Amino acid sequence: MTVDFEGQGFRVYPQATPELRGKVEKALDHIRPALVADGGNIELVDIVDGVVRVRLKGACGSCPSAAVTLKQGVERTLKERVQGIIGVEAL
Repeated sequence: MTVDFEGQGFRVYPQATPELRGKVEKALDHIRPALVADGGNIELVDIVDGVVRVRLKGACGSCPSAAVTLKQGVERTLKERVQGIIGVEAL
C-alpha cells in the first residue's frame, strides 16, 4: 500500500493486487455494454495509487465526449463500486 502524507492527514492507496484488478474489471464489465453499443470499448491498463489507468478503444478513443464519459460514467461507477479508487485517467 502507498501512503500519501500531503496536507494534514494521510491517505492509504490500495496496491494493484489481483483482487483489486478483479474488482475493477467487474465494475468495467458493468460499464462496457454502453460503450460497446456506441462502437467503443475500455481496457484496464494499470492501477497506481488509487488511480485507474484505462485505454478507450474504438469509437470511444476519438469521441469528443470521451472526457465526459470517463469522468461522469467510468470514474463515478468505479468510485461507487471499488473502495480506494480515487480517479481514472485515459492513456
